[in-house]
Amino acid sequence: MDFISIDFETATPQRDSPCEIGVTVVRNRKIVETRSWLIKPHYYPHFNSFNVAVHGIRPADVKDQPDFRELWPVLKPYLEGQFLIAHNASFDMSVLRKTLATYNIPLPEARFACSLKFSKSIWKGLSRYDLKTLCNMHQINFLHHRAASDAHACAALSLKAFDLTGTASEAEFDAKMGSKISRI
Repeated sequence: MDFISIDFETATPQRDSPCEIGVTVVRNRKIVETRSWLIKPHYYPHFNSFNVAVHGIRPADVKDQPDFRELWPVLKPYLEGQFLIAHNASFDMSVLRKTLATYNIPLPEARFACSLKFSKSIWKGLSRYDLKTLCNMHQINFLHHRAASDAHACAALSLKAFDLTGTASEAEFDAKMGSKISRI
């Protein structure tokens, strides 16, 4: 099954403040590419100290980076028409929606699922379902709260879930994964 995992880091609590995006491309059940881009947020140079403490990205790191509108032509092919997976997709999809709205960019046609949700269905009874806990459980090494690493970890976790459930296509996703595919 082909999909793109996606992860955002934000500069502030506002959902339209992405400062980094990571994507991992999976084709024929193999990770074939992982990339990330730093982004100069709409609110630059304002960064929330809590957000910086989480991901370590500072205003100086993004001052010479493109804003989301400038980056969109590069990002759009990774998203348009794709099946996206994010861990806690409600957060990442809201960052995408709000940021596109801020820049008056139309939403891409894409489908998405949440690895947090399907992990709860597949690995029942855990005390936590955050990405770090699940990756530790499955011996997936990653640098937490950096977008490329989180996207790669999400892809690796999703592949483990697909293998465990025998999910080979989007058509059987809902029934086998205990979670639904939504549209952006």
